[in-house]
Amino acid sequence: MADGQAEGGGFGPLAQVGYIWPGRSGMVTVSAVIPTFDRAAMVSEAVASVLSQRGADLELVVVDDGSTDDTPAVLAGISDSRLRLAATSNRGVAAARNLGASMARGRYVAFLDSDDTWLPGKIERQLAYMADTGQAVSQTQEIWMRGGRRVNPRRVHLKKDGDFFRQALRLCLVSPSSVMIERDYLRQVGGFDEGLAACEDYDLWLRMLLRGPIGLLDEALTVRRGGRPDQLSARFVGMDLFRIKSLAKILATEKMSPWHRDCMEEELVCKARIYANGCCKRGRVDEAARVWKLARQSLRDPDVPAHGA
Repeated sequence: MADGQAEGGGFGPLAQVGYIWPGRSGMVTVSAVIPTFDRAAMVSEAVASVLSQRGADLELVVVDDGSTDDTPAVLAGISDSRLRLAATSNRGVAAARNLGASMARGRYVAFLDSDDTWLPGKIERQLAYMADTGQAVSQTQEIWMRGGRRVNPRRVHLKKDGDFFRQALRLCLVSPSSVMIERDYLRQVGGFDEGLAACEDYDLWLRMLLRGPIGLLDEALTVRRGGRPDQLSARFVGMDLFRIKSLAKILATEKMSPWHRDCMEEELVCKARIYANGCCKRGRVDEAARVWKLARQSLRDPDVPAHGA
């Protein structure tokens, strides 16, 4: 198989790969995937937290998504036979994760953002949890850090266990950095939507929850660091716009029960009304009309009024 190609597909083409280091061959249980962009000051800590894991035959795939800083040099300076590197031309985090997953050789894929870290024992304990429960996908609790200090997440952000589809419609309740997924299951669901500039994780977890539960290892084994201007949540102020796009797309393309559709349509109408009303207050009437049209096209009753009773 030539560089720039991967077996299996399912996560998009590898045509824009700049370089791949093959790493070692042999059996792999877990493939960790780190997407990164301009994180020269942080990526080595994320990498170290993966390579220090014990209790599993592990490989690490790091995808540099077109960094303009010293990230490539930092990664090139790490010598470990378990490390595989790929570079792309700034296609976005969804495409970077999908590329890493397409290169994965393990039975399980575990994602980690390059500004986050895993605590010792994370992989070993999560593997044991999945073996005990038979879950195809699971997450762990997190430690939240902001500005170098530990903060307590709001109750609404605490991770859930099982079938929490309805709660997950409101906001993202699964952290990419804490999740572990059977590789074949990830391929079946379809990976991250590369058409979404943000909320691509929200979109994937909803599609998974349509198919079954997401397990929770109720231990804080992932460190999530936030509060910096380079994060997607800081770059995109109107995050609900991407959730609206996700909900409309899922309603139009996914099979689901009447109950799931009722819940999704209710949330879509709610989000679209709030977003459109905000646009109108700021004089962005055309944008409000576009958002409401997008939402309405996915509803069974397209005549739902833009304003509630």
